[in-house]
Amino acid sequence: MRVLVIGRGGREHAIVWALSKSPKISKLFCAPGNGGIAGLAECVPITELQFEEISTFAKEQAIDLVMVAPDDPLAAGLVDHLESKGIEAFGPRANAAIIEGSKVFMKELLKKYNIPTAAYETFDAYEPALTYLRTQKAPIVIKADGLAAGKGVTVAQTMEEAEAALRDIMVDQVFGKSGASVVIEEFLTGQEMSLLAFVDGSTVRLMVPSQDHKPVYDDDKGPNTGGMGTYSPLPHIPESIVQEALANIVQPTADAMVQEGRPFKGVLYAGLILTPNGVKTIEFNARFGDPETQVILPRLKTDLLDIFLAINNGTLAEQQIEWSEEAAVCVIVASGGYPGPYPKGLPITGLENVQDSLVFHAGTALENGQIVTNGGRVLGITGIGKDIIEARQKAYADADRIHFEGKHYRTDIAMKALK
Repeated sequence: MRVLVIGRGGREHAIVWALSKSPKISKLFCAPGNGGIAGLAECVPITELQFEEISTFAKEQAIDLVMVAPDDPLAAGLVDHLESKGIEAFGPRANAAIIEGSKVFMKELLKKYNIPTAAYETFDAYEPALTYLRTQKAPIVIKADGLAAGKGVTVAQTMEEAEAALRDIMVDQVFGKSGASVVIEEFLTGQEMSLLAFVDGSTVRLMVPSQDHKPVYDDDKGPNTGGMGTYSPLPHIPESIVQEALANIVQPTADAMVQEGRPFKGVLYAGLILTPNGVKTIEFNARFGDPETQVILPRLKTDLLDIFLAINNGTLAEQQIEWSEEAAVCVIVASGGYPGPYPKGLPITGLENVQDSLVFHAGTALENGQIVTNGGRVLGITGIGKDIIEARQKAYADADRIHFEGKHYRTDIAMKALK
């Protein structure tokens, strides 16, 4: 088969890496790809939202499957567009991807079907939102309704911070149209867990659980990022909790989407929190998470292409899916200044010195044969070992072997599993 992956980040590098192991694939393309993906697939200079160019390329190259990895093209309807041209695509259609594309839609779906989540109110005008906010207590969570590259959520520790976040979103429109509506949500405390699932409508097959680290600094300090590291498995979270999440949240959500006439086919990502009152939903994403994918796919023993095809054919219930018992820890190496402004184009050295880890490129480019920085989260260093301790040691040892000006990373990834 000839397969095209859409996207350019660490998640896409991990997907391309997993697909590159399939004996069924004769040619892999990635649009637009990055400096690391170029070693595994032919990178094509077409961006994620160039729908016509993507479909034309797929036709010209006789592509058998287009895997749409990022949130923006899914929400904008790339899968629908490709299907309308007779091209097979993997990922949810726009009417299902809305579960990520609109936080207001997601919260109202959960409320309608009694699926556990934080108490909330939604607003599409600033003054009523501000009036309501002033009746609440900090900490409190302010969310822009639409997609905002993982940065549309503020966990405000003070009311001043909450009001500033609301003003940024609705008055100053820092996220553009994504901030036309907001969700104001109660703050929940507890361990967080990312639970991804392969879904073909009503059949839900959980992946191995993982845990992301959103704040930029150690001990969960500083502003939220797109994710500074992740690990799997979660030895400190019992299997009974995972099964509770499946029974009370993930399966009912898939069933609700079918009921709503929006069957979800693809990868459904549940961001969950383990509260004293049971597991609750923080968010849903309509695709593989980044950086969760960088620890989940290295543990997958089954051919990823077979799973994609089973979902598209509606035969997921019959598909065997096997996972490794090994542990994986991914440390994100970020640009100086991230998640604020950061430089690009800085040379990266030491990649050839990596000994024991997989290196997934998240924000890199290939310029005149040299890998350079091209994003905020630059590399994901994934160590694999018999347990979290060994995987962690490998990831950090290799993170230290790589250099570029201003690089920084958290030093406490996966420590929650070891306490």
